[in-house]
Amino acid sequence: MSYFEEIRKAMKLLAEDDRTLFVGQSVCYPGHALYKTLQDEDGKFLVLMEQRIEMPVIEDFQMGCCTGLALMGYIPVCIFPRMDFLLLAANQLVTHLDKIPLQSDFRPKVIIRTAVGATIPLNSGWQHTSNHTKAFREMLRTVRVAELTDAGQIVSTYRRALVDEYSYLIVEHQNFYNS
Repeated sequence: MSYFEEIRKAMKLLAEDDRTLFVGQSVCYPGHALYKTLQDEDGKFLVLMEQRIEMPVIEDFQMGCCTGLALMGYIPVCIFPRMDFLLLAANQLVTHLDKIPLQSDFRPKVIIRTAVGATIPLNSGWQHTSNHTKAFREMLRTVRVAELTDAGQIVSTYRRALVDEYSYLIVEHQNFYNS
């Protein structure tokens, strides 16, 4: 299977859990490559529209909203189309979601899905192609960080994120979407 097909398979796996909600930009409307991972090759939805919450460009709020949804028993799949955009949500991720388990008995579970932007066939520039995985690993104490560099690890990583008690930051690579 290709990297892209494995991502689709993982999204289908997540969508089969009634607790999951897919929250972010381009989850209800096309406009980014991640949107296509929520439907099959025929354009049929792998993730029902009822499980999607479209967000404007408001990253900090989106992460805080997903933390709140998790505290209510949902499992939000919080989608940031580019890892560079996740920097705008670092406040909520690092100082709130990551620290709640250290300060209380609550373990909000959020699956944060992001991607290092593609450099081929078109390089979208420094503002869209940075990989901040190492920095987030240094900053996060309870949120698990996984970088998907091989198609064979995709489904098992998302499955682990779904069943584990911890929140996960999962980093995809858009350069692999076409391979």
